[in-house]
Amino acid sequence: MEVTTRTHVPKVGLMMVGLGGNNATTLAGIILANKYGFTWHTKTGIQKADFLGSISQIGTFPVGQDEEGKEIFVPIRNMIPLMDPLDLEFDGWDISHLNLADAMSRAGVFEWELQEQLRPLMEPIKPRPAAFFQEFVAANQAERADNLLTGSRSQLVQQLRSDIRDFKAKKNLNKVIVLWVGNTECYVDIIPGLNDSWGNLNEALVANAPEISPSTLYALAAIQENCAYINGSPQNTLVPGLVELAANHRVPVCGDDLKTGQTKLKSMLVEYLVGAGLRPESIVSYNHLGNNDGKNLSAPHTFRSKEITKRGVADDMIGMNPELFPPGAQGPDHLIVIKYVPYVGDSKRAMDEYISSIAMGGKNTLVIHNTCEDSLLAAPIMLDLVIFLELFQRMSFKVKGQEVELDMGRILGYWLKAPITSLTNSLFRQRCCVENLIRAALSLPPSSHLYLDVKPTPIDHLGDGVGVKGSFDQVAVNEYKSYGRMNGDVTSNGNCGKGNIGNM
Repeated sequence: MEVTTRTHVPKVGLMMVGLGGNNATTLAGIILANKYGFTWHTKTGIQKADFLGSISQIGTFPVGQDEEGKEIFVPIRNMIPLMDPLDLEFDGWDISHLNLADAMSRAGVFEWELQEQLRPLMEPIKPRPAAFFQEFVAANQAERADNLLTGSRSQLVQQLRSDIRDFKAKKNLNKVIVLWVGNTECYVDIIPGLNDSWGNLNEALVANAPEISPSTLYALAAIQENCAYINGSPQNTLVPGLVELAANHRVPVCGDDLKTGQTKLKSMLVEYLVGAGLRPESIVSYNHLGNNDGKNLSAPHTFRSKEITKRGVADDMIGMNPELFPPGAQGPDHLIVIKYVPYVGDSKRAMDEYISSIAMGGKNTLVIHNTCEDSLLAAPIMLDLVIFLELFQRMSFKVKGQEVELDMGRILGYWLKAPITSLTNSLFRQRCCVENLIRAALSLPPSSHLYLDVKPTPIDHLGDGVGVKGSFDQVAVNEYKSYGRMNGDVTSNGNCGKGNIGNM
């Protein structure tokens, strides 16, 4: 296998649909607070800006063992050239006209003192007018909709494309990524002759077919401007016609829905239960929240989209073990409830009960109460999706001389509830996938977790600035040590990490 990674990190811009929403204003605030080193008072002391929750900024991967046989973990951001979040430019669209400072205050996610520091930086940022059709969201969203584009669906796509080009030119960007973090739309049907192929979808667009959603228009605009598109909400934006267009343009698209709190926990717990040979019989997930996401999800047709993505992670895990659930057998009772409670704001309450059958007719019950600040969990995930998607765009793979296309729907599944893939939606395997792709770029062997007792070959250090002793394949070590002196494309060749790395 040959892996080529372009080490020059381009200047990247992020356009968010829903720029004035809780998630987008929180991400913008986190980036700016870190960029300017803000601190603020809380009732427990001084808090400083951080990137907690971001794998790209906080996460580590194992790279070998030290001379005593202990594993060495290295920050991911030190292993391979990643985009610096402090260099990220952002812009976007929103159905509300509020500038980002006022939108941040409306969201109520940050402490007041931090909001006051951020206000001068966020107040000048105003969302661009948005494409909006009321029937795709809850009726209660009409009160926010005062910043709208007009025209037919095909005209709206052209206006969105013009916005992307304008942002790219004004900020002198090399690359733009479009991320939908707007309202959850209703689930759309795959209709033969309408959206089942690009040809049909294009004809429907020209005919201004009412079945085409706003999120579809943003995805179309992004793809036609050669910009990657991420669907961070539950609706099934990426219909077959869109996926076909993206493949034709070789533009990565991925979705659906950010995997943040309750569902991420569910994916781990159900995988644990099924993997341990226990049979889940009942899964009941209840949550209430008071932000605009909860308000929009109070409508049955938008809730259906969320229910589908939340339910899917358990269905995948259950399909892993036909010993527990033979083909055709009924899975566990699975109920999902979401209620809108304005008082709790962005601080979502999630309560789950898992009942499983254990040996000899016994039952095991897990009851979990999770209070989580929704947008503070979501924003680092949004950042990671952008950073790793951008990295993987700079990587190419060849197997036996034949180029292999990276499927972003699969490899970014760690951060998404319902990744577009037929593979099992396993959180642990999804993280391992990201780890092994980065190891491959460094000519390191994939993590096998064999735990064989092999005496390590000591080395002096791992890479510039790491300052530890370690051991694994000596060739791979030499390749890893070359990081930090790269200024061109890097190619790693060979089998199981044996190869070379250097400037091209």
